[in-house]
Amino acid sequence: MFGGERHLALAEIGSRGRPWPVPFDADVVLSCRGRPTVVLASGDPFWHGAGASLAEKLDSGEWIAHPAPSTFSLAAAQLGWRLESTVCLGLHAAPFERLGPHLARGARIICLVRDGKAAGDLARWLSERGWGASAFWMLAALGGPRESITEYRADSLAGDLAGNLVTVAVEAKGGQGMPRSSGLSDDLFVHDGQITKRPVRALALSALAPRAGERLWDIGAGSGSISVEWALDGGTAIAVEAREDRAANIRKNAAAFGLAHRITILTGRAPEALAGLEAPDAVFIGGGLDEVLFDAIWPRFSPGARLVAHAVTLETEALLGELHRRHGGELMRAEISHAAPLGRYRSWEAARPVVQWSVVR
Repeated sequence: MFGGERHLALAEIGSRGRPWPVPFDADVVLSCRGRPTVVLASGDPFWHGAGASLAEKLDSGEWIAHPAPSTFSLAAAQLGWRLESTVCLGLHAAPFERLGPHLARGARIICLVRDGKAAGDLARWLSERGWGASAFWMLAALGGPRESITEYRADSLAGDLAGNLVTVAVEAKGGQGMPRSSGLSDDLFVHDGQITKRPVRALALSALAPRAGERLWDIGAGSGSISVEWALDGGTAIAVEAREDRAANIRKNAAAFGLAHRITILTGRAPEALAGLEAPDAVFIGGGLDEVLFDAIWPRFSPGARLVAHAVTLETEALLGELHRRHGGELMRAEISHAAPLGRYRSWEAARPVVQWSVVR
């Protein structure tokens, strides 16, 4: 019988119990395949539980589930929250940054956390990011005789808390949520100057047309800003970057936005680094497109896949013009100027024009 130490103790399993390894590993259970085996999991095992991890590796006739009310349902019932409009997250085995995209004024969030220390760490994490005024509930042993629910203000939680807490609930107050329109501020990203600037990024993302579940190849990713905004819309991205220092910046940005599970970083040069990858739904090339790269990636496009390429040099601009003639799509030239000081006055300071070619296979 497998389960968390808390579950095994509550069920008084004794010597037959096998606690989960940390981190969780489904193969420990699968090693018992063919023998009667029981798995204890909180409430509904298919909602941030072990259920799907096991079921997808077993045949349909090999398992049976006996779900109970989930922790999320029990918490919402105690707090009086509409579950359909509440964000439900499993942070017991994930970084707190996963919360980032969901934080907005008035947002209600229910999180699974590992223990009391993790609950205290989460309260501090929120406070450090301007959300210290948030209402913060700790809910333990929900649905049982030892049930307890305690409300705090996030920035008033002092010290580490004892006990194996099941749930934390947050009603976000005081902070400022992340904008969700295309073209986030450049200041939100770690970069060395190699970044698709905000206005141009907005144009690129509009042409890339992100959709949930789709895969992006971000070739010459620089800071990874395109990959980040693509992943915020529910897709996955493969960021290809030749320089290791810039690949390190992409890792930092993916982690800061809570998207490390959605962005894969490959250090290498295209097209060699693309070998063996699954075909993309969209490709972005921020600079450096040449005939060799185009000829390597274009045949791998499925119908409906999108390519967006930018050029700032005359040579690449000429290539985009020729590719547009051959394959169609949309060719656009964007010239952007910003107001800047000029002596005692202000004048327009022009950035390099950017040519964008976008095409659907």
